[in-house]
Amino acid sequence: MSPETQPLPEVRPLTVLDRLGGWWGIVGTGGPQVVFAMLTNVTSLPVTAGVALAVAVVFGVIRKLRGEETAAALGGVLGVGIAAGIALWTGSASDFFLVGVVTSAAFFVPTAGSFVLGRPVTGVLWNALHGGGHPWREDRPSRRAHDLATAAAASMFGARALISGLLWWTESVAGLALARIVLGVPLTALVALVVFWAFRRTTHRLVTPARVAARSTGSSR
Repeated sequence: MSPETQPLPEVRPLTVLDRLGGWWGIVGTGGPQVVFAMLTNVTSLPVTAGVALAVAVVFGVIRKLRGEETAAALGGVLGVGIAAGIALWTGSASDFFLVGVVTSAAFFVPTAGSFVLGRPVTGVLWNALHGGGHPWREDRPSRRAHDLATAAAASMFGARALISGLLWWTESVAGLALARIVLGVPLTALVALVVFWAFRRTTHRLVTPARVAARSTGSSR
């Protein structure tokens, strides 16, 4: 069999779990926060922050050794490092979770704003990824799909900002760690499914028919 006729290896499509970094990525996301909350009342803040950072480093190295990209594998380490630095600087254990509160609020404002203004951000992103020339806002099913996906994303960011913000205000470290887990990967996976569905639905309605028409035109020549 010549190299030209050899079948291409089958590529397994990425699942939601894969996109979230697999089980190592999921555990590594919430692990440092849980360790931090468990040690807060047991040892000093510097030791607690150091152990949480060490846990993040361990998970980051494991993910890197498993073949993940450096940015994905070590991104969590940087986040925990910043969170630990803020907590040590302010002297408050609850400030370890402040970055997450601020980040959620920062994402909520433009996401919710795009929904209110009638330009859902998931649709804008989909259009940009597909060349920027598709009339997705004029296609009612596509528009509704992205309204739903953007509303889901805005609700996720809003819930995180509100609940975690209230827990941060009351300095409930255990509550913040629990909220980080409950409102973290499970909610992200649910919203990701809605966004992927909206992307796929819009592609099926606006991109696939154009490709079929182009193939038909080409074969008729």
